Amino acid sequence: MAFANSSGGGGAMADINVTPLVDVLLVLLIIFMVTMPIQSVPVDVDLPQKTLNPPPQPKEPPDPIRLRIDAAGQVFWNDTPTPVNALQTMMRTEVERDPANQPTLEIDTSDDADYGVLAKVLASAKNAEMIKIGFVQN
Repeated sequence: MAFANSSGGGGAMADINVTPLVDVLLVLLIIFMVTMPIQSVPVDVDLPQKTLNPPPQPKEPPDPIRLRIDAAGQVFWNDTPTPVNALQTMMRTEVERDPANQPTLEIDTSDDADYGVLAKVLASAKNAEMIKIGFVQN
């Protein structure tokens, strides 16, 4: 009996026979796979071609710029106190040395530093077109 319990009680059996469901799903999957149209549109693939000249070796990256902002709002450029107004010109000078191989700007802020000073530093970096900016976490 389909609803019989192995213990002999009169309760309904809670297990469902999933075999017919799996059979139906597999048949539907095969039908969809057979009836699906085959893609006949050619796909252009640009493969790299053999060259006689190897690509140039990448340059050694310059030393990173360590920029520290303390709790008082003072900015230090490589451990040298620097006014916030001079940062953009200093950053632009670093970028103009080699725009393709810029140094990384590593910003380290104190936990008690004012966000406004950090916002000015980031705006200066953006205006100087610095690309590599990272935050140092202690």
